[in-house]
Formats: sequence, structure tokens, C-alpha cells
Amino acid sequence: MLALPPAIVAGELVRLQTRRHVVALTFDGGGNAEGAKGVLAALRREHVPGTFFLTGHFVQSYPLLARVIGRRYPVANHTVNHLDLRRLSTPGVTREIIRAQNMILHATGRDPRPLFRFPYGARDARTLGIVRRLGYVSVRWTVDTWGWMGLRLQSVAGARRRVLDNLVPGEIVLMHLGSSRDRSTIDSQALPGVIKAVRARGYRFVTLAGVHAPRQRK
Repeated sequence: MLALPPAIVAGELVRLQTRRHVVALTFDGGGNAEGAKGVLAALRREHVPGTFFLTGHFVQSYPLLARVIGRRYPVANHTVNHLDLRRLSTPGVTREIIRAQNMILHATGRDPRPLFRFPYGARDARTLGIVRRLGYVSVRWTVDTWGWMGLRLQSVAGARRRVLDNLVPGEIVLMHLGSSRDRSTIDSQALPGVIKAVRARGYRFVTLAGVHAPRQRK
């Protein structure tokens, strides 16, 4: 049987702790929403769940979309303004997280706790500690499709290939709802092929809804 490597590194979730053949699709909404319609259509058409990491700015800019996402899927905290939290003071980091939490709850009807993702994946011991104290677990990813890089550096086929090349039980896939700087929506276009290929390998899809925040030391 395939050995199960540690899924939590420094208190962060990088893949689900399971040997079951499951994949968690996660979608970051921090910029525009140009690929969101295609993502939601593919998930709905194929009856596939996903988990959405949203910023306060995103739900404020796209309130109807946020409400649609909240009706169907688990949501998670991606801060208010998608800033590098390492550059903020401790009160500033705390405000970014708590304010986003309230904005997401108001816009989607769902509490994003305990799921949190650092913008750019940028974190250190201090910011990780703040996130934990606020009742969150830092969710990273097993694979990033690199769809956000745009067509000069990535392709639809390339994004799909990255998911399959890194396919393991409990894989967490990072995709995006917006377009890249060249206005391409690689992740949205790649998603139907990703779903088909992952299923062909005998995997099914799950959300991160069962993830729990780490216990605080007394």
C-alpha cells in the first residue's frame, strides 16, 4: 500500500490526510471574475464540488456571484485586499483576516472559518501564529496549475497535465477564478478536461468542509 506522507507541514495543510482516491479542487477569488462563469458551469454540469477562497474585495465587487457560490459551496478566507501579510503589523494582519471573515459571511451567508489561504502563499512564523490564534488552519496546495501565469508561460493542456502529474490521494489543487494579465482564463478552460481526466484515473472530488483548525496549546 502507498505510504501516507505527512499532510501537515508546520501546521499547514498541503494535502488531505487520506489514502482514499479523492481530489479537492480549490479556487482563489482575489482579482477579477472573468473565469468564474466557466468554473461554476463546469462544476454544476459535472456535479463536482469545490472550495472557494475569497477576498473581501472580491465579494464586495461581485456580490451576486458571491451569493451564488455561498449557496452551493464551502467558502474560505483569503484576506480583504490580497496583500503580503508579512509586510503588515500584527494588528494589520489581524484586521485583514477578521474584516474579510465578516465581509465573506455577509456576502455569502457562510462563515469561512476554519479555512484560510495566504495571498501569494507568503507567510512566516508570526503570521502563521496569528492565523492559528484566530481559529484558522493555513491551507496550501499539492499542486498549482499555474493558470494565473497566462498563455506566454502556461497553456490549458499544461494546466491539466500538472494536475495529473501530481495526482495523489488527497491532492489539493489550486486554480483561480480570474484571468491572468493577458486576459486569458486558462483554469476555467482547463477545468472540464481536469475533471474528466481525474475521474478516468479512478478519483472522485471532495471539498475541504471537514477540515478542522488545529487545537491551541494551553
